[in-house]
Amino acid sequence: METISINGPYNFDLVLDRLSLDRLNHVDIAERSVKVPLVFDQKPMVAHVKAVGTIDQPKFIISGIEDSFRERAIERVTAIFQWNIPLESIHRHFQQTDLRTLFEQHYGTPLVLEFDPYSCLLKCIIHQQLNLSFAHTLTERFVHTFGFEKDGIWFYPLPERVAELKVEQLRELQFSGRKAEYVIGIAKEAASGHLNFEQLKDGSNQEVYDQLIKLRGVGPWTVQNFLMFGFGRQNLFPYADIGIQNAIKKRYELEAKPTFEEMEQLSKDWAPYLSYASLYLWRSIE
Repeated sequence: METISINGPYNFDLVLDRLSLDRLNHVDIAERSVKVPLVFDQKPMVAHVKAVGTIDQPKFIISGIEDSFRERAIERVTAIFQWNIPLESIHRHFQQTDLRTLFEQHYGTPLVLEFDPYSCLLKCIIHQQLNLSFAHTLTERFVHTFGFEKDGIWFYPLPERVAELKVEQLRELQFSGRKAEYVIGIAKEAASGHLNFEQLKDGSNQEVYDQLIKLRGVGPWTVQNFLMFGFGRQNLFPYADIGIQNAIKKRYELEAKPTFEEMEQLSKDWAPYLSYASLYLWRSIE
């Protein structure tokens, strides 16, 4: 068991609220906790993360980790929940922008990562061009059919498992033929070592983009979302995202969805924290 205190603000209750949108996540709102699936050296384990502090004085208890993986697990959990990012300076930045009230409403909301980069990329592919409800349903079917369970927590299937699948097996879950090919293709790249997320995470946004865009099924929207929720990059604004377009339309009471030019003009004052603007805009309509 490990106790970690960080600088506030940090609203773990809003973190849990957003994580609960994905039915694969094991969230307990009342207990203020979440169970996090981790894999180290192909060994699965479940970290239990529980909040015991406040928004301004955040404190967390991490349990369930074997001693031999303790340091790596704490480092990964810290990265997932972005405990090392000073949200106060980001909040102050947006107090000088027209998103001020939005950042007050969702005060202390961090940019929480998916539990590992590989599953993040697969999730981005599965969610492409689907409404959010069916996207979660399709992802859940995929994980329950081909993934595995430990201590009641579901893990995404490892790349080696997905690489062996046939398109027809995913079609049975209501994947489109192309989406099935994309998921299997990415798994093959990861299983072979050609797609190495540990090496990729140290690259610039452009370097990550240049490598991922070569993969079938990966476009600019996919790369931007992966950079945000796979690696926690802070200054990305996916103009083509329908959710962000709808959030801007609603917030600024526009008659139609904003054009890219309008979005670019509106967002110019939000840099260098465009990813947080994206997150808070999503939160405004979730």
